[in-house]
Amino acid sequence: MKERLDRDVITAVKARDDVRRDTLRFVLAAIRSEQDARRAAAIDELVKKGLDEAARVAQLAERAPDRLTDELVMDVLKRQIKMRRDSIEAFDKGGRTELAAKEKAQLDIIAGYLPAQLDESAVEAAVRQAIIDTGAAGPKDMGKVMTAVRTVLGDRAEGRVISAVAQRVLKERAGA
Repeated sequence: MKERLDRDVITAVKARDDVRRDTLRFVLAAIRSEQDARRAAAIDELVKKGLDEAARVAQLAERAPDRLTDELVMDVLKRQIKMRRDSIEAFDKGGRTELAAKEKAQLDIIAGYLPAQLDESAVEAAVRQAIIDTGAAGPKDMGKVMTAVRTVLGDRAEGRVISAVAQRVLKERAGA
C-alpha cells in the first residue's frame, strides 16, 4: 500500500495535480510518523529490558517494528480521514466553506485508497441481524450490537454509521 502511495505521489507531481500531490505527501508523512513512533516504542521496550546497543540493533533488525503492514497503513489512512471529517465540520461551523471544500477534496483522495464502504441499507441489515443474534431489547444493549456488527462487517462500514443505524433501530425496537 505504501509503495502505491509513493508511486501515486510521483504520478501526481508529473501531472501537476497539486491537491493530490499535497494530500498524498501529508499521508506519507503521517505514515512515516507512525513508523518512527513504532520504532521508538520498540527501542524503549528493549532499553527497559536492559539490552545493550548491539543486542538492541539485532532485535530491531529481526523484528523491524518500523515496517508497516498494509493493515497498519490502512489504519493511518482511516485516522487521516477522521481528521479531515473533523476539519470539514469545524470549517463548516466557522463559515469557511473554501477550506471545507479543500478538506473534502483531500478526504475524497484518501478515501480512494480504502475499501468501498457499505451503504446504510446493508449496515441496517447487519444491525437487525445482530439484534436478533444478541437478543438486544433496546438502547441499553448498544454495546452488544456494536460488537457483533463490527465483528461481521469489519472495515466495510464506519463506526459512526453503524452507531447511528444501531441507535435508530434499537430505539424503534424499544418503542415497538
